[in-house]
Amino acid sequence: MLRGLLLIIALGFAGLGSLTAVRVPVAVNWRLALAAGEFGHWLWVLPAGLAVGVWVRRGGQPGWALVTVAICGLAVAFFLKPAVQASAIARRLPAEMRAGLGGKGPDRPAFSIAGLFGSAPAPVEAQPYRVAPDLPMDFYRPAAIPPGGVACVIVIHGGGWDSGDRQQLPGFNHWLVAKGYAVAAISYRLAPAHPWPAQRDDTLAALAYVKAHAAELGIDPLRIVLCGRSAGGQIAAAVGYTADDPSIRGVVALYAPHDMRFVWSISRDDDALNSLKLMRQYLGGPPEGREEIYTAASAQLNVHRGRTPPTLLVHGVIDTLVWQRHSDRLAARLTEAGVPHLNLALPWAVHALEFNLSGPSGQLTTYALEGFLAGVTAP
Repeated sequence: MLRGLLLIIALGFAGLGSLTAVRVPVAVNWRLALAAGEFGHWLWVLPAGLAVGVWVRRGGQPGWALVTVAICGLAVAFFLKPAVQASAIARRLPAEMRAGLGGKGPDRPAFSIAGLFGSAPAPVEAQPYRVAPDLPMDFYRPAAIPPGGVACVIVIHGGGWDSGDRQQLPGFNHWLVAKGYAVAAISYRLAPAHPWPAQRDDTLAALAYVKAHAAELGIDPLRIVLCGRSAGGQIAAAVGYTADDPSIRGVVALYAPHDMRFVWSISRDDDALNSLKLMRQYLGGPPEGREEIYTAASAQLNVHRGRTPPTLLVHGVIDTLVWQRHSDRLAARLTEAGVPHLNLALPWAVHALEFNLSGPSGQLTTYALEGFLAGVTAP
């Protein structure tokens, strides 16, 4: 009885660890894959400890113990795989940044084992503002404001366009402030009550607000970056590519879609997000008869040589909610148009990959982002 239970537990660890290598099935909560990929450097001790305990108590019949230990070993390998792969990516990332963006990364390792156990950035109190009566904004200000102000990152939340708000993953904003950037974390009107282009208009309103109040906020109105995750990444890129505003120095899109016609073509009612429902809510229905709406919402269809801002894309290869192919397709279009960009693909990662800034994805993302921001916001 006990042996069977221990074997089941070992299989459970191996199954959880395997989510660093395969896309999580629709029936399984994708957050389990996030935990396995970004916290595996803590989780591996559980199957390792189980293996030691089983072997010590194997008794005179080692067969079942060997099987259980082998399964635990497989789980350990899965949990440590992201750190191993992150080390390999870190070695080539500075060269990829030079090739894609024309600038080097920060003068620090892109990934380290010690960094996996680092502390979270110090929290910064957000100051509430209102872009409009129904458009709140949280503003995070660095302690030191030099003459002329600091660059500002406008952070646009995810949530499938029908949920989420500006308070999503505040640790990311705290990290940006620690690096010397001001952060304007915005909310936008949500579908289905407010379909596109309400989200574009709200982002443009926030952009206009921070520029008009630059002196009060301590920012340089000519050095602004749009940064969004998931649905917010789609909004950030679509706005950044169509606003034709030289104050937008760059666009950062984390695990986001960028060609809404393509999104519709692969959407299903039975996928992890019920994507057809989201698309109907957001864009009103299929592309037929809505060509102008779909084009305006699609960054990939609005890339123009010499006008499109430099772009940083980060995506998990096994992301079930938004396929990594979306970022690959946009990156190919940016390459074709000669737009500086970096497309950082993380083989073990899934949605919300920057949730743990000390994790494998968090370290690589912040390294690339730090170098990207320093390059595009240079005075």
